[in-house]
Amino acid sequence: MPDKTKVLVIDDDPAICVSVKAILEASGYETATALSGKEGLELFRRLNPDIVLCDMMMEDIDAGAKVAKVIKEERPELPVFLLSTIGEATARTIGLDELGFNGVFQKPVNFDLLLSVLEKHRKKA
Repeated sequence: MPDKTKVLVIDDDPAICVSVKAILEASGYETATALSGKEGLELFRRLNPDIVLCDMMMEDIDAGAKVAKVIKEERPELPVFLLSTIGEATARTIGLDELGFNGVFQKPVNFDLLLSVLEKHRKKA
């Protein structure tokens, strides 16, 4: 049996972490959560995830962008997605790819869309 795809969720809202983790694990993903950018980077380095979902505004207004930048410097190929309350129009104008994000999921998270996108990045047997 192949290893499960590992997803790291970094968000300072415990309710987001709990709900996203529950949905992902029910769908066959191994999921870890972090409630800060610092904790997220520690778990990133320790767990070597396959995908990262990261909030933009945590300890600092742009903490998520800082986390994404570090992750992309260390593993440029790793898919990193933004979890945010910013609208899609705003997301398009702030240059997500320049910030290190591969895409954005609007909160509240549409789990069907999330699972559809993550399926494209799931480890293949």
